[in-house]
Amino acid sequence: MAVQTVQNGTGANAAGTTVDLGPAAALSCRECGERFDLGPIFACASCFGPLEVAYDLPSGTPDELKKRIAAGPDNIWRYAPLLPVPADVASKPNINPGFTKLVKADNLARELGITGSLHVKDDSGNPTHSFKDRVVAIAVEAARAFGFTTLSCSSTGNLAGAVGAAAARAGFRSCVFIPHDLEQGKVVMAAVYGGDLVGIEGNYDDVNRFCSELIGDPLGEGWGFVNVNLRPYYGEGSKTLAYEICEQLGWRLPDQLVIPIASGSQLTKIDKGLQELIKLGLVEDKPYKIFGAQAKGCSPVSTAFKAGHDVVRPQKPDTIAKSLAIGNPADGPYVLDIARRTGGAVEDVDDEQIVDAIKLLARTEGIFAETAGGVTVGVTKKLIESGLLDPTLTTVVLNTGDGLKTLDAVAPTTGPTATIRPSLDAFRDAGLAAS
Repeated sequence: MAVQTVQNGTGANAAGTTVDLGPAAALSCRECGERFDLGPIFACASCFGPLEVAYDLPSGTPDELKKRIAAGPDNIWRYAPLLPVPADVASKPNINPGFTKLVKADNLARELGITGSLHVKDDSGNPTHSFKDRVVAIAVEAARAFGFTTLSCSSTGNLAGAVGAAAARAGFRSCVFIPHDLEQGKVVMAAVYGGDLVGIEGNYDDVNRFCSELIGDPLGEGWGFVNVNLRPYYGEGSKTLAYEICEQLGWRLPDQLVIPIASGSQLTKIDKGLQELIKLGLVEDKPYKIFGAQAKGCSPVSTAFKAGHDVVRPQKPDTIAKSLAIGNPADGPYVLDIARRTGGAVEDVDDEQIVDAIKLLARTEGIFAETAGGVTVGVTKKLIESGLLDPTLTTVVLNTGDGLKTLDAVAPTTGPTATIRPSLDAFRDAGLAAS
C-alpha cells in the first residue's frame, strides 16, 4: 500500500481521504535544516540527518493559551495545539495518556541532602505504566493519518506493551519485535493485548536493524513503525513531559532535570518542549540544566561526555536496566549538545547502585520505580555527591516506568522481614513488636 505525504498539515492519504495533523507544518532536518512535506519519513534525503516536526505555533497571548490548555482534558490532549494531531484528537479512540503526578519528594530530598525543592515526575501512572504511552499515542494519530493498517516497533519492553495496547484500542493490527531475553513481566504485558510479539535472538540494536530492513521490504508494506518511519511524530510525545512539569510547577521552568537515556530522544524532546514554552511566553525565560542518566553497563553517552567527545561510540549492553540498554543511541550526539549547552552533565551508575536507588525511592516516597527510575535517582545522588547538581535549586527527577515490570532486579534482595508461627510469642521473639 503506497502512503502519501501531507503538505502543510493537511492533504490526502493513500485512500484519497483528507488528513489533518493540526499545527504540524513540515518535517525539518536537524542537521541541514532542509524541510520536507509531512509523511512517514525519518531521514533527510540530502544529508541523512534525522527529521523532526516543525510547527505553525498557535497565536494569541500566553494567558489565552493557558486558559485553552486548562480547559482541555486531563491527559496529553490538553496540549493538542502544540502537537502533530488533529484538533478533535480527544474524541478518537486512543489510550489517552499523560497528566501523571508530579510528586514533591521531601523525604527523598532529606535523604539526598537536597534543601531546595525536589520533585519526581512519576510516569508509572500511564495506561501501560510507562512514559512510552505518550509517544505511541502521537504515533497512532500519524499512522491513522497516513493510512497504515499495522502498528509495529522495535522495543526493549515498555514500547512493545504501549504499542500493543494502543493498537488494540485504536483498531490496528500490531506486530512488535523485542530482544529474546527481556524481563518476563514486560513480555507478558506486551503479549496480553492479542497482537503478534516476536522475539529476536540478539540485543536491541539487532532488533532495530531487523526492523529497518523490514520497512524496505514488501513484507512491511502498510506498516507504521512507531520508532522508525513514524519516529518524527512519535518523538513529539515526550514534549508533553516538559509541558506537564512546567504547568504543574505553576507555569515555571525547573532549575534542573535528571532524565534517563536510552535512545536519547526523550531528553532531546523535553528540551524542545521547554524551548517552545519559552518561545510562546508560557514560562519565564531563565537558565535550566539538563542531566542525562545512564546505566554503567550501557553508557555510551556518559562515556563520550566525560571524555569530551562529540561522537558517541557504540557499546554492547550488559545491565539490569534493559529499558535503557541501547548501545548505539540515535540521539546521543544531541544529548551531548544539550547537556553542554545547559551546563548539565551525563553520568552513570552500576547495577548495585540502581537497585539501591529503587529501594531508596520506594522507602522514602512510596514510588516503586523500574530500573530506569533507579538509574535517574542513583545518578541524582551521584551528581549531588560530586557537586555537579545544586542541592538548593528546584530539581525534577523522572521515573519513566513501574517497578512491577522489573521485579527480577530487586527480588534477590527483597522479601519478608521474618517468617513466624501464627502466635504472639513468635512475633515478640522476632523483635518486631513496637517498643
